[in-house]
Amino acid sequence: MRAFITGVAGSTLTDEERGFLREMQPWGLIVFKRNVAGAESLRRLIDDFRTIVGHKAPVLIDQEGGRVQRLGPPDWPSYPPGAAYGALFDQDREKGLAAARLGARLIAADLAPLGIDVDCLPLVDVPVSGADPVVGDRAYGTEPGKVAAIAGAIADGLAEGSVLPVLKHIPGHGRATADSHHRLPVVDTDEGTLDRTDFAAFRPLKALPMAMTAHVVFSALDPLAPATISPRIVRDVIRDSIGFAGLLMSDDISMQALSGSVGERSKAAIAAGCDVILHCNGQMPEMREVAAAVPVLTGEAARRATTALATKRPAKPIDMAASRAEFARLMSGVWQAAEGTT
Repeated sequence: MRAFITGVAGSTLTDEERGFLREMQPWGLIVFKRNVAGAESLRRLIDDFRTIVGHKAPVLIDQEGGRVQRLGPPDWPSYPPGAAYGALFDQDREKGLAAARLGARLIAADLAPLGIDVDCLPLVDVPVSGADPVVGDRAYGTEPGKVAAIAGAIADGLAEGSVLPVLKHIPGHGRATADSHHRLPVVDTDEGTLDRTDFAAFRPLKALPMAMTAHVVFSALDPLAPATISPRIVRDVIRDSIGFAGLLMSDDISMQALSGSVGERSKAAIAAGCDVILHCNGQMPEMREVAAAVPVLTGEAARRATTALATKRPAKPIDMAASRAEFARLMSGVWQAAEGTT
């Protein structure tokens, strides 16, 4: 296996993609809306991918709720944005945590039958006033303890449904004044404040199996390199200060926050300490460039990958009808009110 996660272009694999997957052996696949043409079609795509690579490779998706959900009506339910759990938490802490856990358990129940076993969730970013709205209502709140508590409940709910969680975007995207899909955010906040707020939200979750980096420059720590390609931030902040020991993947390496070719970016992220590179757009020339740039997955990176996948457990039983009714009851009055908040 090579140290990257790939996307593909459509709802079925082309002959060229089949040859690429067979030859380059990516560690995993990530699914987007462009890959979805109904449940049966998506199951076939995932089965085909795993058959070609020859092992039970992880299949990832961004299924948060709100603005970020790759699966939706009419085949799958919609889910609220993260801010809705935060609003309920403010009314009643225990109800807020119960709703977050149940919502994630229901998402896992949607994903697992398709063969999707990793959800890029929870989002642990702590937004501040004036930040770019790319996080906005995706966030659970503006206080680190609250964010960590809700994120932990969501991680538990996914795990109960046999879906692995991914912390994002470590060590924090909440202060970014730009959308890293389009340009590089620079955060000039001092290290002490970052440690008490942004980084603090991740510490209670450091034992989770996987995390995704932030394409954000923290000038107080590394004025030149965003976290994804900063050896100092990966080593001193993510690994040492936060204490995260699991599999570290880059955010999408094709995002415009990063400069240079995707191959150069991939090499820089691996050199900084990322274990695997995430490449999402399904464009074959870039896919080939990333695959050629990354190493075979060996050593500590391979150990962390194996350990992460080994944390997956069989799903606990769930009464879907009763659980969906309970979820609707818990979220009544807070879901729509929370959408669009920043």
